[in-house]
Amino acid sequence: MPEPDTDVVVVGLGAWGSMALWQLAARGVRVIGVERHGRGHSLGASHGGSRMFRVTCLEHPGLVPLARRSAELWDLLGRLTGKPVLHRYGGLLIGAPDSAVVGGTLTAAREHGIDVEPLGRARLAERFPQHTALAPDDIGVWEPSAGLLRPEASIRAALGAAETAGARIFTGTEVTGIQPTDDGVLVHSPARTWSARRVVVATGSWLPSMPTLTPLPGLRVVRMPVTWFEPEDGTDRFRLADFPVFMRELDGGTVLWGCGADPPHDVKLGLEQFGAAAVPFDPLDTDRSVTPADWAPLREVLAEHLPGLRPEPSRVAVCMLTLTPDGQFVLGSLPEAPNVIVAGGDNAHGFKHATGIGELLADLATGREPRIDFSFMDVKRFR
Repeated sequence: MPEPDTDVVVVGLGAWGSMALWQLAARGVRVIGVERHGRGHSLGASHGGSRMFRVTCLEHPGLVPLARRSAELWDLLGRLTGKPVLHRYGGLLIGAPDSAVVGGTLTAAREHGIDVEPLGRARLAERFPQHTALAPDDIGVWEPSAGLLRPEASIRAALGAAETAGARIFTGTEVTGIQPTDDGVLVHSPARTWSARRVVVATGSWLPSMPTLTPLPGLRVVRMPVTWFEPEDGTDRFRLADFPVFMRELDGGTVLWGCGADPPHDVKLGLEQFGAAAVPFDPLDTDRSVTPADWAPLREVLAEHLPGLRPEPSRVAVCMLTLTPDGQFVLGSLPEAPNVIVAGGDNAHGFKHATGIGELLADLATGREPRIDFSFMDVKRFR
């Protein structure tokens, strides 16, 4: 094979792709990043001004080491760019002791030695009076190490750090084909073709429809509205300092989540109710318009559980999520094309792990032994 144009091409520069690009460039790897939209755009799953960070990963015990490593790398990115991107305000988990949210959090804390503070129902109501209509057996768990990430700023910071380390970035460029060869891969766009030793495909909700890739079974793209609300009385009791990032499991397993106002952002809230309530969405559809139906279920919940907010949202946006059958990420080299590394299936909890996943992808692309066991998210499990 003639000398390739680059060692690695990263396709998709959202949360995971931007971090992989930064990690590869920081190692001195010749790397090119290709993004069909702009830097930190609002058409995928990595926008909306904030994302929850927590170490007590209730989704899988193997995610705790990944979260801890991600926290180290988030701090490193902040030091490199001079602007912290992980803000540890603490976080609150609410539900019954045996609920998925609280039970999973307590299990993760116990098994991994994470510092948390359990809050009985009375103490929870006293400390966080914004949360009303608590069930008789509801308790809270306060995680001091939790906090907020700023998604758009984080992605731009990673891309800036990658460029400083030597990466080349092409935005507004659609990849129309990925062609494995005997000793590398060709990445096609309308304007040109790049040859590389390996390609990392981290295109988020566009991953299931990537041209010329063998379809990945089980991936499902859904539409998720995100809403912001203002307090009715104009008070600041819903400010971020008093109303921190939270997840609250309601009757039936629906999870209410959000965080307080932090100008220029109002109170951000959403409902996580996948399954029958998840609306399939085509990522190639450019229509991101919203209707009252997008926030009607949330409005009904707020009147009882978070009174004091205006019933009509001040802003509504649409995110896309990619779900997998088991709720875990999809990561690894394709068995039929080892030079093609894919990463997807964010399942609504992928952003917090972006830096650690970026490091994992860089390890796979350079043949380095990963420091984190990712066997539970290996792409081969669905083959």
